Amino acid sequence: MVKGAARKVDHVARASTEITVERLSALRQVVPEAFSEGRLDVGRLQALLGSAVQQGAERYSFTWAGKRDAILTLQRPSAATLAPHKKSSIDFDRTQHLFIEGDNLEVLKLLYKPYFGRVKMIYIDPPYNTGNDFVYPDNYTDPLDTYLKMTGQRDSEGNMVTSNPDTSGRFHSAWLSMMYPRLFFAKQLLREDGAIFVSIDDNEVAHLKLLLNEVFGEENFVAQLVWENREGGGGSDSTHFKIKHEYIMVYAKSLKNYTVAGVLIDNEDRYTESDEYVGERGKHLLIKLNSASIQYSKSLDYPIKAPDETDILPHHANKRACWRWSKQKLEWGMKNGFVVIKKDSAGEWAVYTKMYVKVDNEGTQITRTKRPVGVISEFSSTMATKQLEELFGVTVFDYSKPYPLIQYLVSLATEKEHDIILDFFAGSCATAHAVLEQNHADNGSRRFIMVQLPEPLEEPKKLKDGTALNTIADIGRERIVRVIKKMKDEKQTKLGKEHVEDLGFRTFVLDESNYKQWEETAQTTVDQYISKMEGLVDSLKPKWNAEDVIYEVAIKEGYGLTLRVEKLDVKPQIYRVTDPDQEQFFYIDLDDKVALSSLKSLNLKKDDTFICRDSALDDTTAANLALQCRLKTL
Repeated sequence: MVKGAARKVDHVARASTEITVERLSALRQVVPEAFSEGRLDVGRLQALLGSAVQQGAERYSFTWAGKRDAILTLQRPSAATLAPHKKSSIDFDRTQHLFIEGDNLEVLKLLYKPYFGRVKMIYIDPPYNTGNDFVYPDNYTDPLDTYLKMTGQRDSEGNMVTSNPDTSGRFHSAWLSMMYPRLFFAKQLLREDGAIFVSIDDNEVAHLKLLLNEVFGEENFVAQLVWENREGGGGSDSTHFKIKHEYIMVYAKSLKNYTVAGVLIDNEDRYTESDEYVGERGKHLLIKLNSASIQYSKSLDYPIKAPDETDILPHHANKRACWRWSKQKLEWGMKNGFVVIKKDSAGEWAVYTKMYVKVDNEGTQITRTKRPVGVISEFSSTMATKQLEELFGVTVFDYSKPYPLIQYLVSLATEKEHDIILDFFAGSCATAHAVLEQNHADNGSRRFIMVQLPEPLEEPKKLKDGTALNTIADIGRERIVRVIKKMKDEKQTKLGKEHVEDLGFRTFVLDESNYKQWEETAQTTVDQYISKMEGLVDSLKPKWNAEDVIYEVAIKEGYGLTLRVEKLDVKPQIYRVTDPDQEQFFYIDLDDKVALSSLKSLNLKKDDTFICRDSALDDTTAANLALQCRLKTL
């Protein structure tokens, strides 16, 4: 044992990742010579980059009133936490699905570290900014305080939630300032092969595209889908044209890494030919090898021998053309049964390639699909209203998207296994409904993360079974509960279903930190300052509970919300916290004093992390633990 050695202790994170610090750290790794005395020297960086830096005052830029504050908002880390609510969850200990109640910007900041680069698909249906939409009153100096006042968790004077009236001089600016930081964090959470889908109408579609170009890069634009959202005549409220559509903007994190799954084809569609390879390759169709539509290449203009030894040339009548395949590829195709030479309808020899259902023209196994159309007309807003009425028995929400629309997008944008789908404007949680239905349809194991502000309803609802719905978050959570119940009831009537579906969800609520915060005051005497310092010796607030503290520590240390908390058979109580997705864990002891004797059974190693309260350690205990493992304190 080490006596009186210097303490070597790290501290756990008290807030979400500070974006500016992280970016400067990344820049330092690439160009360390651009830093001087610990700070970035912009002039030196420009000199290092040389001609790559744009010179001159005139350049294209997209800006609006309030953009600077929007940037400050995203740069400020969150000191909040996400508290688990098991009573409003289903199968909390086993499920992978998440429902989070809270301001989505604060939540996104907290999700940044544990879910960076992990989300496959984001679908959001943000406020359309029609003049009456709810607008999040972000306050970059203290966003958590604003949220707590908005939701009635903290006293407020005159701090009412307001709409964004179109008489305001900053009508578009307020909406852009609200969207910008949220889209910024959305991009950080996406996987390299992921994409975001954003529903919007004509009010902000032009500004949204400019904003998405800035955040995601215009080179990562995928499509502007048109959704025909009205059945029948429609458009009776339109002054000039009958407007029966909205849009879904699609941007990839990295277009070169992104693929759309496509729509499965029917083998009886065009693929009607069979040959000796039908068992492994499926049916095929024949496509002529010559083409006048591709750019002419002399190397692709060569004769091919017909069965009667005559030469077949690629030219179309008097038009110069060439073959689609090189000589080498043709030889491979003829050897492996991918080429047919026969007379066409005009009695002329022609060369055909076989396009199989199950393999490509390299012989690689594939699932052949046709490209989805950019106009979606199968789903309507009326359908969404009826779906909610069927679940709740009454009308509870007027602006939901039909879940089959989102399910269709999920089927195109995700794979079956463990892909994460995020919706941080969750509303009535149509996206959660869509994910559950798609998993049910194809035996998938996709996971959803829903985030919704507890925005008060104008008219609170009380359902026939006594369930009270006071906020939009209540509607979303209750919808998930009812969809899961319906699926469980249906499953009990279908014997022999082998797939084990995840029919649960974990609920978390955005809340104040469990850590004491340093509060600045206008005037502080020496005695008051000392008293404040003494009050922070124990970093935890009074009346804390172990579960909330453990989750706050885990989230801010980068552990996902599907973590497992295991009580070890050790006295005093020690917990093992594991994130199975990222294969990492830590031990945490929240007792008033850490006893080395109680830790022997843990057999701590150098790479193990042990976390405890700073006030629970003396120098000797700290020094000994620091030699055994990675020691961190609250």
